[in-house]
Amino acid sequence: MRAVRYQQFGTLPEIVDVDRPTCPPDGVVVEVAATGVCRSDWHAWRGHDDSVHLPHVPGHEFAGVVVEVGAEVRHHRLGARVTAPFVFACGTCRECLAGQTQVCTRQEQPGFTLPGSFAELLAIPHADVNLVALPDAVAFVDAAGLGCRFGTAYHALHERGRVRAGEHVVVVGCGGVGLSAIVVAVAAGAHVVAVDVSPAALARAAALGADTVTSGPAAVDEVRARTDGGAHLSIDAFGSRATSVTAVASLRPRGRHVQVGLLLDEEAAPAIPMGRVIAEELELLGSHGISVGEYAAMLDDIVTGRLDPGVTLGRTITFDELPDALVAMDGPAAQAGMTVALV
Repeated sequence: MRAVRYQQFGTLPEIVDVDRPTCPPDGVVVEVAATGVCRSDWHAWRGHDDSVHLPHVPGHEFAGVVVEVGAEVRHHRLGARVTAPFVFACGTCRECLAGQTQVCTRQEQPGFTLPGSFAELLAIPHADVNLVALPDAVAFVDAAGLGCRFGTAYHALHERGRVRAGEHVVVVGCGGVGLSAIVVAVAAGAHVVAVDVSPAALARAAALGADTVTSGPAAVDEVRARTDGGAHLSIDAFGSRATSVTAVASLRPRGRHVQVGLLLDEEAAPAIPMGRVIAEELELLGSHGISVGEYAAMLDDIVTGRLDPGVTLGRTITFDELPDALVAMDGPAAQAGMTVALV
């Protein structure tokens, strides 16, 4: 089968022929129909994640069709349209038994600890735990982002951030996760302010219902002015020292900050003002993907039209364009929104 693979961190990936994945006894093999190109894939390619071993096939956002089923699988069949969160959970640890599969202590991740979805076929272990059936109404191109960017935003706003109608939410960083967070927050009835350095990203955020502020020295004061003294909830959807500090500084007393963007490499230690966190009783919360149990509500919102992940799509590309699309993330985005490859 064909796959995108890099031999060294930071070098141009190549399209190569690799062996078909072996189907786990408790797993399935999925023929990938669509896969997203995410900033987390870029972090892996750049060598920021020590779980990645070379040579490596990236990709962790996907949707497709089941083409092989292990003998121990009970709840999935050949030909089923499926997706999965990027955390492949074990199903038996304490966290999994509590329904918190996104923080499974024995998790595997496609595109990081396992070969990823920049390939024609992908093996998924523990299918009865991790595999999610897709309604026919949800297109593969839209479903590809549910396992990371859109699903991550959904979990961050609802499960971690506890967003409520009428609240002020500030989203810092308007890439795929940030635009998804805007869609989810607006659908929840929140008033959203989006912060980014890119005019194109801010224009896209405004089209999705957000007020917009350009990143810079005056951004925090501007956000506070537009949120009646500070946001109830802040989301750092990019992941840097500057964006995390901006997001926390934009909160009102007793506000809640959710860190979604990865803080890796030289960005790993932001200067959060802990004195203010104490004095104003701020909450600092991490958010990691989405649990399998949250998919039912999210998919129901999508099928009924309350949420539309398609509005966050920037462009669709071919499988052959995947290597260049990953490398292009070294520079500024050519356009706002998610990139999804049709495989």
